[in-house]
Amino acid sequence: MAVKVGILGFAHGHVNAYCAHWQQHPEDEIEIVAGWDHDPARLAQQTGRYAIPGYALLADFLAHSGMQAVVIGGETSLHAALVEQAAAAGKAIALQKPISLTLAEADRIVAAVERYAVPFTMAWQMRVDPQNLQIKQVLESGVLGKISMMRRRHGLPAQLWDTATMWHFDPVLNRDIWADDSAHPIDFIQWLLGVPESVTAELWSHQLPNDHGVALFRYASGVMAEVSCSFTCLAAENTTEIIGLNGSLVQNYGDVPSCNVPRPADAPGLKWYTGEQKEWTISDIPSPAGHGVRIAGLAGPLADFFHGRRPPISTAEEARTSLRMTLACYLSSQEGCRVRLDDPRIAAV
Repeated sequence: MAVKVGILGFAHGHVNAYCAHWQQHPEDEIEIVAGWDHDPARLAQQTGRYAIPGYALLADFLAHSGMQAVVIGGETSLHAALVEQAAAAGKAIALQKPISLTLAEADRIVAAVERYAVPFTMAWQMRVDPQNLQIKQVLESGVLGKISMMRRRHGLPAQLWDTATMWHFDPVLNRDIWADDSAHPIDFIQWLLGVPESVTAELWSHQLPNDHGVALFRYASGVMAEVSCSFTCLAAENTTEIIGLNGSLVQNYGDVPSCNVPRPADAPGLKWYTGEQKEWTISDIPSPAGHGVRIAGLAGPLADFFHGRRPPISTAEEARTSLRMTLACYLSSQEGCRVRLDDPRIAAV
């Protein structure tokens, strides 16, 4: 039996990929039944696109007969209020990243999910990407030996966009591009390696506020994990490197600048080398033809979550930790020093 899902805000464009996928794949058993948005033009456009009723009033939307779950795709500044109201209405929730703008808002989200005991997941695409799942399996297998370093290069070609018209670059609605999109690789390293002890970061503005940055996370085990982000990057190749005492892993074509430009037809997307094998093992999981395929790939896992067939992709608590890691980068860059993840000043960022 299909789960009836409403779209609670169409600002975040990724929700369109999920809607299109669900309407094209009835085997997912997801029925999109309603939409809400505070922007009348956006509401009319998107509900017309998917032939679903649109609601200008949030209370009317949440009262839609039979709606069991919502995907929250409103602006980041609205996340806390939307989660609180959806949770109070008893809806299962999938929330777009990042969880919120501030730790105080993230605390509100965690509290609402706990108070109303509703199923909740973050919609982190990188946690369900097939190649990334294999990276996690390789790490957990121990074949690389003790891990010493990890590097994730991540980017977007934002200089090609009309950013003045996009809410993503409005500091009131979404802070800036570092908060919005470096959240992906930062959550990725938390998912793979756990929570670090501290971070040393340098953020700077080239064309847009904080559109370049490097963050070095230090773990109690001695692992160093680097997140290197450029949001004025037209093309790239290497995305993930993991170094262990007994081997190394390399992933290519794992983000927009690397996935959306031409590459050799036989180029391996993921490979690893070990001291025992003394050769590269090439993954049999192909790299998607474009990044849009990766985004749409989240629709299936979200459907499984709504059906209760899988656990959350990320809990609210994990998302709050990823936000803390992201905000700690600002504090480190501002202060010019290493910042511990338990530093109380992060709450004021």
